[in-house]
Amino acid sequence: WPSVPTSTTGREPLMLTDAPVAGPQPVVLVGTLGHSALIDKLVRGGKLDAAALRGKWEKFVVQAVDNPLPGVARALVVAGSDKRGTIFGLYDLSAQMGVSPWYWWADVPTPHQNNLYVAAGSHTLGEPKVKYRGIFINDEAPAFAGWAKEKFGGVNHEVYGRMFELILRLRGNYLWPAMWGNMFNVDDPQNPALANTYGVVMGTSHHEPLTRAHEEWKVSGHGPWNYQTNDTTLRRFWRGGMRRMGARENIVTIGMRGDGDEPMSRESNIALLEKIVADQRQIIAEETHKPAEQTPQMWALYKEVQDYYDKGMRVPDDVTLLLCDDNWGNLRKLPKLGDKPRRGGYGIYYHFDYVGGPRNYKWLNTNPLPRVWEQMHLAHAYGADQIWVVNVGDLKPMELPISFFLDYAWNPDAIPADGVAAYTQRWATQQFGPKHAAAIADILAKYAKYNARRKPELLDATTYSLATGEWAGVVADYNQLLARAEAINRQLPAADQAAYFE
Repeated sequence: WPSVPTSTTGREPLMLTDAPVAGPQPVVLVGTLGHSALIDKLVRGGKLDAAALRGKWEKFVVQAVDNPLPGVARALVVAGSDKRGTIFGLYDLSAQMGVSPWYWWADVPTPHQNNLYVAAGSHTLGEPKVKYRGIFINDEAPAFAGWAKEKFGGVNHEVYGRMFELILRLRGNYLWPAMWGNMFNVDDPQNPALANTYGVVMGTSHHEPLTRAHEEWKVSGHGPWNYQTNDTTLRRFWRGGMRRMGARENIVTIGMRGDGDEPMSRESNIALLEKIVADQRQIIAEETHKPAEQTPQMWALYKEVQDYYDKGMRVPDDVTLLLCDDNWGNLRKLPKLGDKPRRGGYGIYYHFDYVGGPRNYKWLNTNPLPRVWEQMHLAHAYGADQIWVVNVGDLKPMELPISFFLDYAWNPDAIPADGVAAYTQRWATQQFGPKHAAAIADILAKYAKYNARRKPELLDATTYSLATGEWAGVVADYNQLLARAEAINRQLPAADQAAYFE
């Protein structure tokens, strides 16, 4: 964050960890309630209301405070209820300076500001409505993985440092890391340490139990991925994952699917899966040295696993049930209204990108925001608000739907059904300025709409009728969109054209 004021104003701020000395320069005090002596001193002096932060989840307050310290007439205070709350406060300031969360990943230029002003009073975004909000980098070879290898030598801490920053700038807090031939905790030991430093909660995908990447089994596992015949080896493998996790913040995946994200054998039954979960929770308790229910866990009801749940399989009440879409953006199941609340609650695993049967869809945004809004609105309305995680493939070119997904997860009430178009225009303004924002937003919306008529991978000679003129109409729609996009590109400043192209 310190580079942001420099890139915005051209002036480099002085960073201090102790109280600043007296002087005329503007002062920004940053800290977390209960962990910062400066912030706690302001609370004791009656200059900051601790009640607004105490016991809150990821909340921040930004306000100007008079005479906060000897010799300091006024300071801007950024205080968080916890580590991520403080981070979100800083990144909210950064966004208001004009810095896009995508400044690095999409080459969005930062506008120069001669002066920065802060409105009087206290500013906050409150607490998020969804507790854990994140993305899943998946199906990432050859695009994302090839790029990372060329530019950084692999999917390592240099890549993930940028990824963690992006997630936090988007007010997310959760990541399922790349797992196609990648091992987050093994490929680069700095990866998990850096996640912990940034405050990003790590997880593993729906078929990777107890923090172990499936690729690790290929490298260091022994025997078949079969609990009926190889349970001792599997328990040892999972125990190693929990021991390695240590005290770092994770949501631990429990359960089991077949080898390579395939269904388990037909002989597998509910009793076996319940034993697997019980054994996994025993490992969790033994390796964390505390009751299993004190470690966040989730069980993903993905594909055939939902059938086990529907047939009566249950997990302990503290485990989050991660409900899933059908891989094509349609939620398969929601909590029943009026059911007894679960301590672990419910979450959602959603897709913007998919590799699997009957066909893949990748590398293009085929996700109209009104459709995403409708499905996630249902999730929120039915109480699935513990975890929202979305499969984003290679990350690009999903910038817009990722932003929308995480913004909506923070506060669904802020984006009503008739506010999706306005959201898209605000997003376009953030990336390209206000002059062409309305036109760019319309192009983005129509592009996703046209792509979603039929996923490109599913097009064939019979999709659109030649005889009725349907095919000609579809071609005309795309050609008109292309002409509009190219016309705007010619009018944009040179500094904006790289981001616009992306």
